[in-house]
Amino acid sequence: MGSVKDLKVLSPATKSEYGKAIFHFSDRYSVFDWGEMPDTIPFKGAATAILGAYFFEKLESLGYETHYIGLVEDDKPMPISELSSPSDSMMIDLVNVYHPTNNQGIYDYSVYTQVDNNLLIPLEIIYRNFLPKGSSVFKRLLKGELNYTDLKLDAYPIPDTQLQIPFIDFSTKLEITDRYISPAEAEQISGLSDEEMEALSDITRAINTIITSEFKKINAINLDGKIEAAKNAHADIVLVDVLGTLDECRFELNGLHLSKEVARMHYRNSDWFHETERAKEQDRQNWKKICKLQPEPLPARFKFLLSQMYCKVTNEITGRQWFDVPYSLNEIVEKIKPFTR
Repeated sequence: MGSVKDLKVLSPATKSEYGKAIFHFSDRYSVFDWGEMPDTIPFKGAATAILGAYFFEKLESLGYETHYIGLVEDDKPMPISELSSPSDSMMIDLVNVYHPTNNQGIYDYSVYTQVDNNLLIPLEIIYRNFLPKGSSVFKRLLKGELNYTDLKLDAYPIPDTQLQIPFIDFSTKLEITDRYISPAEAEQISGLSDEEMEALSDITRAINTIITSEFKKINAINLDGKIEAAKNAHADIVLVDVLGTLDECRFELNGLHLSKEVARMHYRNSDWFHETERAKEQDRQNWKKICKLQPEPLPARFKFLLSQMYCKVTNEITGRQWFDVPYSLNEIVEKIKPFTR
């Protein structure tokens, strides 16, 4: 399935009906599109699965359709309220995934003009409330791929700029290295209509508002995040993958990121990171093959604190003590800070 989740197919999707599958949320993590890193973060998988289930259940209660069936315990799917202990496995409805053909980095999405239902939409839809330091937006502004007017700003932004109107951004989902694209290209490659694109943006704005409200409970700021979507058998939009977690979003508490961004910050001054940047500039398709360095393992103390961060956030947002965490969230943040400088 990917670098951090595994997929077990129970029954495949057909052209007109969902299949069934189980997501296994592993303790692996990935940064900078590297894929599996040399460490695992204990309990990260279960903490992420539970938090994702919490948001799916909240969205379904508000009338949104999702592919979520339940978290798995004793081989049965159930809502999180019925779990007796943490689960890292989520049963989902399965749609078809149609990969674009790749000819030396040129992708052909014509399959999406031929099929219109029961499929994954080949996009990641991103909402941006702030532009934190390290945001890809700054690099795109420098390259001329974005203009500050696209962000509804009156001048070039500085790090930590708050956007008065959340910016809806798009990237590819099924390419070797994902790339940011314009709304027009997103509509073109996905085969979506103007109305479907607007509906997708409206849903993203609504989810942004819900996640922002939930994280205010722990005094955390919702900086940005992403969702993924599919079409069901009737070509209606369905929310898929997972959302609202520390892997899909970036939050901030007391001046520190509350997400896997802290792992990115730890590595950002490493020789390995600078080598990945060099390799990507040289060859966007094969950069991992030509990258000359491998990432170093995390310091043991930092890895423990990352685990505590994932577990504590899930405890606090869901209102249930799934994991034993001896520190407050504020204490965890302060203990992490020295590893991100």
